[in-house]
Amino acid sequence: MKLADKIRQLRIEKGWSQERLAEEMHVSRQAVSKWESESAEPELSKLRKLADLFGVTTDYLLRDENDERVTPEQPLGPSKEEVVSYLTAVDRVRWGSGCLN
Repeated sequence: MKLADKIRQLRIEKGWSQERLAEEMHVSRQAVSKWESESAEPELSKLRKLADLFGVTTDYLLRDENDERVTPEQPLGPSKEEVVSYLTAVDRVRWGSGCLN
């Protein structure tokens, strides 16, 4: 999904008109229309604000192939517990059974 489609979809999910999004973003309605029609792209500072308004990451907005939403609160890697569990298992194999040495 392209940036233009994501902006349109997220705006509609919020129940906002282009005018409302324009007011939130401090831009003209025409600017929002251009973003959604791929005639123009928002500048970086506007992308950050869009991500904040919609509760998504800038990565989600920018990547065509990244259709999975990742919110800023979601971890992007394994949890601390997963890392500790993995390292513990590696140590058991390495030192416990003598298979690796």
